[in-house]
Amino acid sequence: MIVPETLIRTAVQDDDTALAELDRTTWSTLHAVLPAPEPGEPFFDARHPPADYLVAVRAGVVVGYVRIVPPTPLAATAHVRQIQGLAVAGSARGGGVARALLRAAMDRARAEGAVRMTLRVLGHNAPARALYASEGFAVEGVLPGEMFLDGAYVDDVLMGRSLRD
Repeated sequence: MIVPETLIRTAVQDDDTALAELDRTTWSTLHAVLPAPEPGEPFFDARHPPADYLVAVRAGVVVGYVRIVPPTPLAATAHVRQIQGLAVAGSARGGGVARALLRAAMDRARAEGAVRMTLRVLGHNAPARALYASEGFAVEGVLPGEMFLDGAYVDDVLMGRSLRD
């Protein structure tokens, strides 16, 4: 099977419909703590503008995204970027899209002057945790039972890595 080349670029407003659909079709309590998005609900809003996202495109179709933002508005954390969402279409899973998005996010963060990258991942999301670990992220803290999803308490795992290497 030939896998089309993946283009990673900054999102634009015209990606709204495709990203909203991707968000709806990939939603799962494996990684989501918010309720499932409703059909017709926009993806972008005032708190989530296109500039915060990188998208993965294959054969002209958006197949994934990652959101990269400063963790707080404080000057004291200006050197840090945080991943606040990563999703890949089912049809593109296993083809390196998530890894490409993660690496592009780190490159973008470095280009913005960041020296550290952090994220939060649910404890039961073994595939995501393995991906992050393989890209140099280490567990830096665990909030045991922080989330209550599908009738069970789930750990909130804090991961981070230096961007200097």
